Amino acid sequence: MDKIKFAIPAGSLSKATSEFFARSGYKLSGTDRTYRPTINDPQIEMKVLRPQEIPVFVNEGLQDLGITGEDWVKENRADVEILQNLEYGKIKLVIAVPKSVSEKSTMGDYMESVWSQGKNFRVSTEYLNIASEYLKNTPQYKKRFGNADPMLVTPWWKKGDNARAKIFLSFGATEAKPPEDSDCIMDVTETGTTIDANNLRIIETVMKSAAVLIANKKSLEDPEKREKIYDIVALLKGVVDGSKRIHIFVNVKKANLQRLLTELPALKNPTIAPLADDTWVSVNTVIEKDCLIELLPKIRKLAQGLVVYEPRQVLALDEIGKREENPCKSKAK
Repeated sequence: MDKIKFAIPAGSLSKATSEFFARSGYKLSGTDRTYRPTINDPQIEMKVLRPQEIPVFVNEGLQDLGITGEDWVKENRADVEILQNLEYGKIKLVIAVPKSVSEKSTMGDYMESVWSQGKNFRVSTEYLNIASEYLKNTPQYKKRFGNADPMLVTPWWKKGDNARAKIFLSFGATEAKPPEDSDCIMDVTETGTTIDANNLRIIETVMKSAAVLIANKKSLEDPEKREKIYDIVALLKGVVDGSKRIHIFVNVKKANLQRLLTELPALKNPTIAPLADDTWVSVNTVIEKDCLIELLPKIRKLAQGLVVYEPRQVLALDEIGKREENPCKSKAK
């Protein structure tokens, strides 16, 4: 089998990605010195790329796997398989306008007020496609321009037939553009602090995004590559699940065991082991972290000696790709 080509992100996601891999059991070396780091798996070939580019290269089959932001998958309109939300690098993609704009105004109201003055509405952003789609879906835009595409403006080309709505490609310092060079911005934020410091305010959240593991669809059709990819998914998904779950050990009298298991359905398929005192057994299992507060009163009444561990990983090997809606209320098996 050819090596799995795996692209990981440079920039703001780099450190968090390295830490995530370390918790998974993989060891990356050289991420701070080279764009071709090594990994302790001879079947994987790593490469560091900009997160904006990774969906494109995975879509084209130049990389089998990649980690990037969900926002860049959408922006690039990449036809890739999202295998796992890795739940780090969380950001919001927002619309921000000058604070001089009335707080009672919606985005559509603001756009209409600019057009009614005979001016073009200008957006500054890195996200040309998402911004174009956003404007076209605004009722005020549809009423004025129908299905006309906003004009996308870059240093190299212009595209779109509606110059009354112009979307300018930003190469950074996006918050500095209003009000002279744009009427609003579409940009990512974690806390909104930088936006506020530049005399802007958030008027709408367009989408929330986090790091995701994506795969080339043709790579998943290759039987050998697919099996290796699923092994990788299991280890990375294990880190996500491990952050949400806890491993508990509790001692319970045999006489109370069945009642404990019946009243606490979240204790699925526990391991039950005998103790030196044959009237007691040890129960250990993995539960959702959020369930502990709900379960504790019953555990306290029926058992003793509760020990709680936070696992580095939980490898639910038979559940890759599946979701359980309400783990605290799941039925006992």
